[in-house]
Amino acid sequence: MFDVIAKPFGMLLLWLYNLVQNYGVAIFLFALVVKLILLPFQMKSKKSMMRMAALNPQVEALKKRHEGNPQRLQQETSKLYKEEHVNPMSGCLWSLLPYPILLALWRAIRFPLTTMMGVAQELVSEGGAIYSKLSELGFDLSANGAYLQLQESEFITRHFADFSGLSDKLVPINYQFLGLNLAETPSVTFWNNGFTWAAFGLFLIPLVSAGLSYLQMKVSTAMNPTAQQGQQQMKSMSFIMPLISLWIGFSMPATMGIYWIFTSLLALVQEIILNRFYGKKLEAEQAERNARFRAREAEYERKRAETERLRAEGQTKENENTSRKKQVARQKAAAAREEQAKQAKGAKPKDIPPSQVGTRRYARGRAYDPDRFVNAGAADEAEASEEATAPAPAPVPSPAPQTAAVPAEEEDYDPYSAPDEDETEASDADET
Repeated sequence: MFDVIAKPFGMLLLWLYNLVQNYGVAIFLFALVVKLILLPFQMKSKKSMMRMAALNPQVEALKKRHEGNPQRLQQETSKLYKEEHVNPMSGCLWSLLPYPILLALWRAIRFPLTTMMGVAQELVSEGGAIYSKLSELGFDLSANGAYLQLQESEFITRHFADFSGLSDKLVPINYQFLGLNLAETPSVTFWNNGFTWAAFGLFLIPLVSAGLSYLQMKVSTAMNPTAQQGQQQMKSMSFIMPLISLWIGFSMPATMGIYWIFTSLLALVQEIILNRFYGKKLEAEQAERNARFRAREAEYERKRAETERLRAEGQTKENENTSRKKQVARQKAAAAREEQAKQAKGAKPKDIPPSQVGTRRYARGRAYDPDRFVNAGAADEAEASEEATAPAPAPVPSPAPQTAAVPAEEEDYDPYSAPDEDETEASDADET
């Protein structure tokens, strides 16, 4: 599935190589063609981002006006963008397009025989004519690395006379550029096989690629006021993108690093040209926009003052669709304004119950008493004072000691019989 997308880019790269007969120059022309294809979309994205930057004062004014009402703020901001024909998402969408192209180019570079030249897979697979010829000429097919076809293409180029009759689509490609083999992958330990320009130059490619990527991010941030609002995010991106380019440079063939370098250079030139091109146009638009915005603010202020005047004169009427909650809130606000007006004229404010807080009448509870602790303390002191001044209670006489003798009339006493009425009254008196 991915080969369907990668093959057109591989065919374009091969056509450019046949045109100039230099692999490095062909990579540069490929980056230039891709940049020209994407230029209309990136121009639209750049214009939209610059317009968004120009709308920042209006957006900040809307934030102050609708503070505490995010739903209304979102509606007014969307309305402003719609009136000015600005799409906030357009800048992010088109900036992602180069990455699928980068993956397609990597696929074409990784499989130059089948993707770029269009050689049938049966010829390069085990048992095919090209596979057999490679084995016959001593090429090590057991390696089976990630870039085996790239190595096969180099070998075929050196022995092209032996392979030319096997497929009419085979093309000898010279991967040399400025004394560097762009089919090789740069190594961090480039000095292992001796310090040579071929190894050191490949080592420099990822470093130059990362440096240009960082420079591009800094220039883009400096020339784009919208990007400056998210300084923390842009600061992290200015380090992430160079690290990605550094990883690509040391993990893929040098061709990918060269392509990234050319792309960063073209992006820098494009950024400078587009800023100058749209800067003059947007200055005139900004002047007209500011005039419209000031007129709109003046009209808004006039309507607000007129509404306040009519409300003070009692000439406004409630909208039939206004919710009950809003009606109550407006009534409370009107009562508060009336009370403030009376106090300003020297009138005594109406009695406010202690339980009321603001317009909430029973905020502290219906039975709230601000002096409840004071009254409770006074009651305790009064009770203590009464206890101190009260006369001492009369001593209770102790009962007479009982003798061991039992009266004659109580000899037949039954403990389970009910007591007489006189005895019950006497017992109650003793308990008292």
